[in-house]
Amino acid sequence: MGLFGRFTKEKKENLDKGLAKTKESVFKKLTRAVAGRSKVDDSVLDELEEVLITSDVGVDTTLKIIERIEERVTRDKFLSTSELNSILKEEIADLLSENEVEGEGDFELPKSDNPYVIMVVGVNGVGKTTTIGKLAYKFKAAGKKVVLGAADTFRAAAIDQLQVWADRVDVPLVRQEMGSDPASVAFDTLSSAKSQGADVVIIDTAGRLHNKVNLMNELTKVKKVMQKVVPDTPNEIILVLDGSTGQNAFEQAKEFTKATEVNALVITKLDGTAKGGVVIGVSDQFKIPVKYIGIGEGIDDLQVFNRNEFVDSLFN
Repeated sequence: MGLFGRFTKEKKENLDKGLAKTKESVFKKLTRAVAGRSKVDDSVLDELEEVLITSDVGVDTTLKIIERIEERVTRDKFLSTSELNSILKEEIADLLSENEVEGEGDFELPKSDNPYVIMVVGVNGVGKTTTIGKLAYKFKAAGKKVVLGAADTFRAAAIDQLQVWADRVDVPLVRQEMGSDPASVAFDTLSSAKSQGADVVIIDTAGRLHNKVNLMNELTKVKKVMQKVVPDTPNEIILVLDGSTGQNAFEQAKEFTKATEVNALVITKLDGTAKGGVVIGVSDQFKIPVKYIGIGEGIDDLQVFNRNEFVDSLFN
């Protein structure tokens, strides 16, 4: 069993509820696409392509899915439109399994004398601070000692919001004044965490998509300074994306993956949108694990991403 426990019935119910808007949207579009038709033919596939693209699965991933279904139609000779839903479920699950990358799903912290360090990046407004707070809660609930670092020093609100979460979860926050050097905050956070024997450190960073060179330099400096305290850190660089922005999330992923070595993704705000298909596309296109998804405002509503359960919730 991993750090955060098995996928329970309660988690599945929460996932179903969180993806309800996307599921309803996809089913309505699918129903229109197959209305009055008995078999999956070229015209149905054309309609299906539009359904997936307008559900923010993304063009490239949509074309892969359509190609797989075309191969299946050719192989099986006849596919009923009544089977289309289960076929979609199978092919998307298979596609994501083939693109499986290390880091998806539940995990264990590596055995180490040093804390496990997570650096969180993403633009303002995507739910970055909330994600950090909920992550801190998950780790603490799993019995881990957590320290937060407020290295987004460009906005006083970012520091104050993180303080609210630190107080709510009851974990220490290392902070400086607005305008302080982010790398200095990161250095102090790791030094404090190491002296306290902390298990996990989560560092917030500036939520700006400013000039890519400046962003790259800033994040590189933060990493180098942290490595003076704990070598080979951070263990994870998590990019937080707002699922409700659909294709804009793809663009943000492109920019941040150019600027730094992102190795995990969080897709937030899936409960308030019909654009949940973006999870499928981002997972497929960037070959970076979607590690967590946000499916509600509650403190427990950040789930470890399970691709099979996700696809099952959308298409079952």
